[in-house]
Amino acid sequence: MGERQQGYPEPPAVGDEASTLVGSLERQRATFEWKCADLSGPELAIRLDSSALSLGRLLKHLAYMEDLNFCRDLAGGELPRPWADVGAATRSEWVFSSADLDSPETLYALWHDAVQRSRAAVREALDRGSPGTTYRDGNGQEATLRRLLVDMIEEYGRHTGQADLIREAIDGRVGEDPPGPAFPLSLT
Repeated sequence: MGERQQGYPEPPAVGDEASTLVGSLERQRATFEWKCADLSGPELAIRLDSSALSLGRLLKHLAYMEDLNFCRDLAGGELPRPWADVGAATRSEWVFSSADLDSPETLYALWHDAVQRSRAAVREALDRGSPGTTYRDGNGQEATLRRLLVDMIEEYGRHTGQADLIREAIDGRVGEDPPGPAFPLSLT
């Protein structure tokens, strides 16, 4: 899934609020990335009998959630392609169903690029203030960066658990953390 550091980011054991929240999100991202890494198109499309989810669908969904929450809402920007090309009323369902037609390279790139944009949006927000910094979400409601980070940690936690089950069914890969040592997150 592209270049990444050996090991995974770990939130500080004793750190400030921003480092703890961002570190927790980065650890979830790294674990999700590891669960989805190095698979072919047919492997990314595998579903368990009881679910319509596949790793490919989860990759595309989380890429969309990154752009929706961090790029559009937090940063106040426009949704990038491909999301901007699909009507808002059908976009959520399209994200899942269209993933079946995407190549592994496309799915991995969508997720990776969205994560990079999200990291930049969070850095900019933290440069302006703290996790208590407020913004207007997509519904025009005031929210804090803190709440957004917690929501995304929860989103990744849920989907990483699903990815864990799917990946085990594909090739037996199990485990809580990516291989390699943990390294402390630095926001600088």
